[in-house]
Amino acid sequence: MDKEHVAIERLRMAAQMSEHHYGKPLIVTTSGGKDSSVCVELARRAGIEFELMHNHTTADAPETVRFVRSEFKRLENAGVPTNRIIINYPTYQGKPTSMWSLIQKKLIPPTRFVRYCCEVLKEHGGKDRFIATGVRWAESEKRKNSRGIYESSHRQKEKRIILMNDNDENRRLVERCMQKRSAVCNPIIDWTDKDVWDFIEEAKIPVNPLYDCGFGRVGCIGCPLAGIHSRQFEFARYKGYKRLYIRTFERMREERRRRGLPCELWGCGEDVFHWWMNDGVLNGQMSLYDDEDE
Repeated sequence: MDKEHVAIERLRMAAQMSEHHYGKPLIVTTSGGKDSSVCVELARRAGIEFELMHNHTTADAPETVRFVRSEFKRLENAGVPTNRIIINYPTYQGKPTSMWSLIQKKLIPPTRFVRYCCEVLKEHGGKDRFIATGVRWAESEKRKNSRGIYESSHRQKEKRIILMNDNDENRRLVERCMQKRSAVCNPIIDWTDKDVWDFIEEAKIPVNPLYDCGFGRVGCIGCPLAGIHSRQFEFARYKGYKRLYIRTFERMREERRRRGLPCELWGCGEDVFHWWMNDGVLNGQMSLYDDEDE
């Protein structure tokens, strides 16, 4: 069985488990990236009932926002019910928020080690539901050990269940642990970049236009998980976002000073920006938190 049919069977199994355990359709998440687009098309080919969910991060490129909107319109016209298309807008402590207000509240920029932005802006929604994502092992070495085909979540990492293969016995174990927890299906977890692009070409599905503009990944502008060259490329294109980050960092810096928190390395918001970018303008990134806090 080829990878497309294997992925479709994974989605069908996830849809069955979702209806059985939650009494609701599987949620297919879409970020505006190519992997999400592939998962949506696979769900359509699987013939399952599903809901579409997009988390608006407030820091996405304008092209991504427009692409998501156009895709939702296309899918509505293709028969996906409007009431099964969900756009989540971020909240924090019960109030609407954004990347910019989060930075001021947290008093530190988001970093590789302090990823509060992902938790609040990207990973909300789908609570106590079964969701499908476009996560793939080929995206990073870490995901080969931490993400599986089916996952049963738990607040304690040691109690999470991660299924690395399609073994039926292991799937039943995941099912038994799904009650009152969120669960995840990653149907294209073992796909390579070539598999993804070959499927896109064969299926002739639209993809985010940023891929034709030199972008290797699509996500929040300035994401600290991206490499320095990717981030510099993004800020050269989106100068308005750079100015917005700098203004936000200046307000964050002033609030740190008001509270007596360390910020000696930074004379202004632009200094914070260079520290955050780790672009060599400032010497290294000073520690802003204790190991215990991390």
